[in-house]
Amino acid sequence: MSKIRLNKYIASAGVCSRREADNLIEQGKVTVNGKKVQELGFLVGDKDKVFVEGKFISPKKHEYYRFYKPAGYITTSNDEKGRKTIYDILPDNMRNLNPVGRLDKDSTGLLIMTNDGDLINKLTHPSVKVPKVYIVRIDGRINQNQIDMMACGIEIEKDKIAYADVAVIEISNKSTLMQIVLYQGLNRQIRKMFEYLGFEVISLKRIQHATISLEGLKKGEVKPIKPKQIKELKNYLEKLENKND
Repeated sequence: MSKIRLNKYIASAGVCSRREADNLIEQGKVTVNGKKVQELGFLVGDKDKVFVEGKFISPKKHEYYRFYKPAGYITTSNDEKGRKTIYDILPDNMRNLNPVGRLDKDSTGLLIMTNDGDLINKLTHPSVKVPKVYIVRIDGRINQNQIDMMACGIEIEKDKIAYADVAVIEISNKSTLMQIVLYQGLNRQIRKMFEYLGFEVISLKRIQHATISLEGLKKGEVKPIKPKQIKELKNYLEKLENKND
């Protein structure tokens, strides 16, 4: 391969994002051919021997999958409490892949799985403001004032303001079905917002993350994301980054 920046090389190995790689380089935790490197623009090639915190690394072929997470599984590789995780039902060859963001135990829907650390960072970094779309049903009838409150911001924790764009799909006597778009990644954000408003979430499903959708997947199913879709996703993220600069 032609020479590339050291931070990109580290991200390509699935160690972390480019931003995090820069931190490791500055901290003196990266060596190239036995010498400590702290220059952020340092270039490396395929014949160079790169170590991060004493561990040899090499770029990996990036893999990208869509996964329809069912309820009852937590989004982690292991759990101290012994709860079921998504890796209990994912194929063995996907154990080296990481989820982009999380869905809590009771939530369902789209998880992007990849070993592309740079892409994970772009999809989850708060400065990029990547939209995530959910279908949510709550017990009770929401009103316009409450919808406006969610758009203007609700303090779900001390100094943490959560925002959401809400479009009502259906209101019955007992429940409300909505499409909700988030541009943040706060822990249990939707559930905490509705808890503040006095509602219980009956069901929560993520149907889209940036340009990648859940369409065509059954619960528990995994499908590769096509190269064309990854190219479209990266172009979309680049536009978002430029817009938010």
